[in-house]
Amino acid sequence: LFLGAALAAAVMVFLVPVRAWQKGALFGFLACLALLALVLVPGIGREVNGARRWLSFGGFTVQPSELVKLAVVLYAADYTVRKHAVLKSFRRGLLPMLAVMMFVSWLLLREPDFGALVVIAVTAFGILFLGGMNGRHFAALVAMLGIGFGLLVLTSEYRMQRIFGFMDPWTDPFGRGYQLSHALIAFGRGEFFGVGLGASVEKLFYLPEAHTDFLLAVIAEELGFLGVAAVIALFTWIVLRAFAIGRQAALRERHFASLTAQGIGVWIGFQAVINMGVNMGLLPTKGLTLPLMSFGGTGLIANAMAIALLLRIDWENRQLAQGMRA
Repeated sequence: LFLGAALAAAVMVFLVPVRAWQKGALFGFLACLALLALVLVPGIGREVNGARRWLSFGGFTVQPSELVKLAVVLYAADYTVRKHAVLKSFRRGLLPMLAVMMFVSWLLLREPDFGALVVIAVTAFGILFLGGMNGRHFAALVAMLGIGFGLLVLTSEYRMQRIFGFMDPWTDPFGRGYQLSHALIAFGRGEFFGVGLGASVEKLFYLPEAHTDFLLAVIAEELGFLGVAAVIALFTWIVLRAFAIGRQAALRERHFASLTAQGIGVWIGFQAVINMGVNMGLLPTKGLTLPLMSFGGTGLIANAMAIALLLRIDWENRQLAQGMRA
């Protein structure tokens, strides 16, 4: 059902001109923020495993933070284009966007959804950097974000446990290291060619979240090194194509389209890297799905809309290259 909804949403997104997305970027962002705030209202937001991240509509569950990722790409691209003349100014260029992101961060931390916060922050400020942000301001911002994320970890016993569990999962394989230890076992069992499609043992109640956060570990077990390499290659291709499409748009002075395409590449690429790093034990365990692959209806819809928008930008580039009006 969600795959059908995602394909329908993708078709509708593709049919809308990019200039219309630019005009509606602010309204879409505000609408997604309203949904993000609704999640925190008792009786409306749905709580699962101690986190309140979902809304229920007629039997379907919606996760607003997934939609916010796409909304932030559009809003940040529009903001960068509108503020391009003053983007190198901290007070007039960076500070307003920083204030908006602080508010978004507060909403996400109230759920809490630390993983979505990291992806959204990196995507938003990545777009600002690509749009011409002052290099010193960007370096200071990166340092500030690093300190902020460090403080968030140090002030939360739950996040601290995740960090220590990541550093040596075998010290507590039945407690804080349970997820990662079983993910590593899945990678080990897969070897080069895998145990065969559908033959994973770890997904049979051993590996938690095998259909979402730790999907790559199941792929590694069933399809081996070759399967994981194929997944990495496909995500690399998507990111490279996103930046190539953005570069073509920039050459035609379509700056909003260019930043949107590159922002989608940053979002999907960064989230995929985080998910893969967690599965391989290279990064602390974090609740982030693998884009386009993990189970999750809202995420699938948001990812499909992003890819459709990327295709629309590419189609308009080709139309302009042929001397036609996009």
